[in-house]
Amino acid sequence: MNESIPPRMTLTPTKNTHPDFIALTRALDEQLHKRYGKNQADYDQYNKIAPIDTALIGHVGKIPLACGCFKPLDARTIEIKRMYVRKEFRRNGFSMILLKALEEWGARLGHRIARLETGKGQPEAIGLYTKAGYLPIENYGPYKNLPNSLCMEKRILPQDE
Repeated sequence: MNESIPPRMTLTPTKNTHPDFIALTRALDEQLHKRYGKNQADYDQYNKIAPIDTALIGHVGKIPLACGCFKPLDARTIEIKRMYVRKEFRRNGFSMILLKALEEWGARLGHRIARLETGKGQPEAIGLYTKAGYLPIENYGPYKNLPNSLCMEKRILPQDE
């Protein structure tokens, strides 16, 4: 898809139980299994999220191409989860648009810190998060003893602050 003028993506707030969100995260899981092989099994249990209302699906026209969500870790902190852009739509800035929208949504709900976990074997994701202002932190929660995990965080504020 990477043409000289990128297509416009629209974001739709939804639940993580929406069929398009489920289809996109299945594609994400397939990609992770190809990348990490049997080691991905250690992480699969942490990629299952109870139903939440803080998910976004990105569309170009009627094509669902991107997804992401967040869940509260505590009153101040959200965890960004399940970020994915279909391969043929990458390199158009959609992942940054999606990430910023999730951060802004979390900030509007009163959260001030966004955390996330990504794999050390995902340089594209690490690059995105670094560019967006995330800094490495000590592995937290379920990722404490998973050596392939890279945990990151950043401060988020509502747009008017």
